[in-house]
Amino acid sequence: GKTIVFTNGCFDIIHPGHIKILKKAKSLGDVLIVGLNSDKSIKKIKGEKRPVIDQKGRCEILSSFWMVDYIILFNEETPIKLIKAILPDFIVKGGDYKREEVVGKDIVEKYGGKVIIIPLYKKYSTTNLIRKINENFKNC
Repeated sequence: GKTIVFTNGCFDIIHPGHIKILKKAKSLGDVLIVGLNSDKSIKKIKGEKRPVIDQKGRCEILSSFWMVDYIILFNEETPIKLIKAILPDFIVKGGDYKREEVVGKDIVEKYGGKVIIIPLYKKYSTTNLIRKINENFKNC
């Protein structure tokens, strides 16, 4: 009888954009489940230099947030298997996604669930933070 909210991602180098999404996601329901890309999955998606923080560290960081109830690691490139197993009431993603692009959209909408897109903080993204750090070190 609880409302289940699902979000997913790499959550590599946590920044204010991540926090905004997690807070909003938690506000939508009783239970927030975070599908966390494994190190193996991130390497497939982002390349061999990622993640910066390994999956154990990312789990430890995410588990310290009051809004996160459960974390599930997944090795695939998308969390479709998790979504099919959990059948959340909401899937929440950041504004770098369009509703129609969200993995699992058709599944949750078929039984009355919703996809919610949270607008991005324009200046925050892990890729941009890594780029900025690299540029700063080049100038040292």
